[in-house]
Amino acid sequence: MINEIDGKIDLNRIIQNFSNVEYYPDRFPGLIMRIEKPHATLLIFSSGRMVITGLKKITEADIVIQQTIENMQKFGFKIKNPKITIQNIVATGELNINVDLNMMTIKMENVMYEPEVFPGLIYRMQDPKIVFLIFSTGKIVCLGAKIKETIKEAILNLNKQLREFGVAKKNLNYVDYKDINLF
Repeated sequence: MINEIDGKIDLNRIIQNFSNVEYYPDRFPGLIMRIEKPHATLLIFSSGRMVITGLKKITEADIVIQQTIENMQKFGFKIKNPKITIQNIVATGELNINVDLNMMTIKMENVMYEPEVFPGLIYRMQDPKIVFLIFSTGKIVCLGAKIKETIKEAILNLNKQLREFGVAKKNLNYVDYKDINLF
């Protein structure tokens, strides 16, 4: 999730006033702020952009943004009407099957599988445009969606493709969207 504040932010001033921050400008241009409840990490840049990661529920974003704005306003930062954009939703799930990843590399396009480097297959689905990490155990990670409905569509499409290409090691059960851990 991206949060943008109008105007520049003095990152050194944040370091002086907050204890939950790290800033190593020679390694990374942003300041790292950790929030405990709800658990989140913010990357704050001097340009006014903030990236929020680590949230379990999309509804927690408003809480984190509000907490951060209130805390920064206490120390004299002027923040009004931040622009908030969801850039990437990550979902994890279980297909309840074993998947033949080697067979997927033969039968499907847009896949990359190098088991000596990473145990999962990377599948770049074209429609919808989503990236899946697929493991032989049937566990999946879905990356790149901006809305939950895109994840639902992608999982249903993946389920259909795995059946059509016959890469399941046993009968492929129907995977319901509600079985996928989104938030």
